[in-house]
Amino acid sequence: MVDTYEMLEARWEEERRSCPQPIERDDLPVDYEAITPAWLTRVLCAEHPGAEITKVTLGPTDEGTSSRRRLHLEYNPAGRAAGLPATVFCKSTHTLKSRFQLALNGFVEGEVRFYNHIQPVLGIESPRPLFANFDPHTFNSIVILEDMGDAVTFCRHDEPMSRARAESQVRLLAKMHAKYHGSDALTRAFPYLRTWLDTFTATAENGFEDAGARGFGMAESVIPPRLFAREAEVWPATVASAARHEHLPHSVIHSDVHLKNWYIAASGEMGLNDWQCVCRGHWGRDLAYAISTALEPDDRRAWERDLIALYLDELAGHGVAKIPFDEAFTHYRQQLFGALLWWTGTLGQPPNAPEMQPRDSCLQFIGRMAVAIDDLDALDAF
Repeated sequence: MVDTYEMLEARWEEERRSCPQPIERDDLPVDYEAITPAWLTRVLCAEHPGAEITKVTLGPTDEGTSSRRRLHLEYNPAGRAAGLPATVFCKSTHTLKSRFQLALNGFVEGEVRFYNHIQPVLGIESPRPLFANFDPHTFNSIVILEDMGDAVTFCRHDEPMSRARAESQVRLLAKMHAKYHGSDALTRAFPYLRTWLDTFTATAENGFEDAGARGFGMAESVIPPRLFAREAEVWPATVASAARHEHLPHSVIHSDVHLKNWYIAASGEMGLNDWQCVCRGHWGRDLAYAISTALEPDDRRAWERDLIALYLDELAGHGVAKIPFDEAFTHYRQQLFGALLWWTGTLGQPPNAPEMQPRDSCLQFIGRMAVAIDDLDALDAF
């Protein structure tokens, strides 16, 4: 366990000094340049006797909350005959800034455990993991995924969203949330999953309360004047929205379902990636967050209630007792605030954090959520 940035930095520096070379399958590279064909052969070729990776070429760097690289792979004849992938996509916490942003609130462990244990049982459209591991002392980690780059379309912050795509989003969320809805089996199966309240609290204490206030001020141009004038009420509503999770049924929730974390699969259905914020919580967070960031305000106004009704029907179709619409709509309104914080906090980010998202993405999502909060009088929903 690590409680402070200084502890994390000391462990990172210790790792840099020792620079361990990954040899065995469960070893972790300290950076992408440390990845060798021999180590990657143990990781990717174990089920194919005789197959070996002979060369690894690194794709361009892509730094954000995590460090992302595409690896181009060459094989011996047995590897080529086995049809092993020519490229894989990787996410890591090789940088100190990534570890600061992700380790102190449990996100490093959460994503690794999601891909190793949770993803296989949900049955939803999501990336296929090939390897995932983390070091609980240093919080170094790497996730190696099937490279979907040529098969899917990853959404931009301004991706055009049809009603059919929005309906696909809520169907996926309903299927995921129904799997363990309100069941003790969730904590028995995945006891390591933090609750959303614990995640929120750790993130707020990590500087996101102040960052959210800064970001709210920085985003004044996209926030309705009526809501901006009530800024003093936003943080208390955000705290209240997180506290509600402790009194509501829990499911596996993604909890960061903004539009850029979705992709359009070859089937035309929507898929969901980037699972570092996965936790236990109430479905209202995902539903409010997804709808309010994905849709232009006019489309949201036109489709919102139908999408919520569809979501409730889908939940019921997966075996969850029917939830009254008015009750669900209250949850939806309340949970907009936790979603808004994720982006005001990103815009006004803590000083030690990496640059998490471009300014235009932040302003797009903040503006859409703020308009939804204003439209729905969400400050008065508690």
